[in-house]
Amino acid sequence: MALRRHRLASRWSLIMAALIGCWMGDVGLCPGRDVFVNNEVGDDAFFGRVATPGSTVDGPVRSITRAIELAQPGDRIVLAPTKTPYRESITLAGQRLSQGILQDLILDGNGAVMDGSAPIPVEAWELDRHSWQRWGRTVYRFTPEQRSHQQLFLGDRPAKRVFVDKSAEVPPKLEPLEWCLFEGKIYFCVEPDHRPENYPLRYAKLTVGITLHHVHGVTIRDLTIQGYQLDGISLANTARDIRLQRVVLRGNGRAGLSVGGACRADLVDSLLGDNGAAQILTFPYSELHVFNSQVLGNTAPAWVDKGGRLFVDGQEKEGSLDVIEPPSSSNTSNP
Repeated sequence: MALRRHRLASRWSLIMAALIGCWMGDVGLCPGRDVFVNNEVGDDAFFGRVATPGSTVDGPVRSITRAIELAQPGDRIVLAPTKTPYRESITLAGQRLSQGILQDLILDGNGAVMDGSAPIPVEAWELDRHSWQRWGRTVYRFTPEQRSHQQLFLGDRPAKRVFVDKSAEVPPKLEPLEWCLFEGKIYFCVEPDHRPENYPLRYAKLTVGITLHHVHGVTIRDLTIQGYQLDGISLANTARDIRLQRVVLRGNGRAGLSVGGACRADLVDSLLGDNGAAQILTFPYSELHVFNSQVLGNTAPAWVDKGGRLFVDGQEKEGSLDVIEPPSSSNTSNP
């Protein structure tokens, strides 16, 4: 009890020091500044102090990466939910981006989308003549830069995937608009009298949406992350006290969320599905608490356990899970 009182007293002293610093004009100690981001009308030469561009350099920055460079502990990075996805990979790391005195560092998506996919160049496709000989299907193939995990999109949605047995020596039979990943190549079956350029095809080009390591006290909320070659969000190592709230993690090549060693996070009111190898992937010495979230086992298991601990609405789970459903409204728990 004495130790607890000492910690509370120490924290209160820090809060008072921060407030005094603000009153005395030390802006660097002031908690909770907003850094605004708009990928349509922003400019990375601006300072992100206001949400709307004006006649000064205080307007929004264009990229999340630039906002992270400007952010300090306890700040809030505020994304504009434009019609254009934010096509970048970002990293939150180190004490500078950890919890402030009064609040977490917050990445507030406001319903925005981060997307790691890119169009497949027409010239990158080649006809797979063996598929016609074996199956009577017109199939094209494409070799992406990252070959271990992948996704193929028709427009903004994952195309229907056929998973390949590890022992297979040839690609499987594909029906029109189906695809598979075989020996690092994407195979796509077109409709009669069609070619790849007749479709809005995209692949997972960027590796990870958001990487967190050696950071604590971070909240990510109201953000959709899709189309990355590995993971939507990766807690790489020693990411502690991370809160993921109302996030949608879908259509990523390996996992929607991966939680690495010595990491601890809460996943709250969120939706995961359509990821390639797992919706949630955990590694040794990690701990993930899931509250009131839906994790679909539609394209891969809801949880693939490679170590670590998983708690769902307060109950510890063992082994892998095919689906995670939110509790009924009468039993909903809040972390």
